[in-house]
Amino acid sequence: MTIVPTGTDAAAAAPAGRGVGPLLRAWRERRRVSQLELALRADSSARHISFIETGRSRPSEEMVLRLAEHLDVPVRERNSLLLAAGYAPHYPETPLDDPALEALREGLERLIQGYEPYPALVVDATYTVVAANRGITMFLDGVPESLLQPPLNAMRLTLHPQGMAPRIRNLGEWRGHLLAQMERQIALHRSEPLRALYEEVAAYPAPGTADVGAERPPPVPHFALPMRIEHDGRVLSFVSSIATFNTPMDVTVSELAIETFLPADPATAKYLHALGD
Repeated sequence: MTIVPTGTDAAAAAPAGRGVGPLLRAWRERRRVSQLELALRADSSARHISFIETGRSRPSEEMVLRLAEHLDVPVRERNSLLLAAGYAPHYPETPLDDPALEALREGLERLIQGYEPYPALVVDATYTVVAANRGITMFLDGVPESLLQPPLNAMRLTLHPQGMAPRIRNLGEWRGHLLAQMERQIALHRSEPLRALYEEVAAYPAPGTADVGAERPPPVPHFALPMRIEHDGRVLSFVSSIATFNTPMDVTVSELAIETFLPADPATAKYLHALGD
């Protein structure tokens, strides 16, 4: 699978009837930072922060960006803050298939292909799969064509009762891990599409707490929660890691995440290498 285009939702309008002050206050409270602490971080004063939040003072464009930086506001939401303050968006939102991102696309392709035979994929902010390597195909065995129609969604593919879920032997644990991950993302991003996806997949039938299927293999020390999935009569074990871009200057790039699956035991590693030979 190769890089697929992403839609563009450039510069979403600021929420109607709300100025930048209440939005900044909401982000500050979400981050559990006092006005004084934020002022010290941003080289300002608690009085000035208070005036901005109550609308008594209009912050400069530089101040909006500085406060957003110190509050770790996502790049998309920084544009919303600027719009609410009466300024133009600072960060572009370039479609992934735009020629300007050719170097990025090629780099992502090389990265995930170089990870083979282990599975790797790239998703956007709502877990839509924008790229994947050949290792991912083993996860899709038995998944009906209806779930494989683009755009593919990693959460839906994993947790749907007709997707990967029936083959995940520790589905209860893995489902809990994925839902908690989405909850953290929802707390960080004010994303209605992400919340709608969460409500959809959380409503899928939940398994019991015990492993689904046959008896467990001999215990292996794990350094992270593994996903144990059946493939061709074997139970393979993977741990996943997620990487994002440092200091992104584009909304699209800021919302990309590279997820890689590392064999959690020697048997899984040996099996994958045998498949790749």
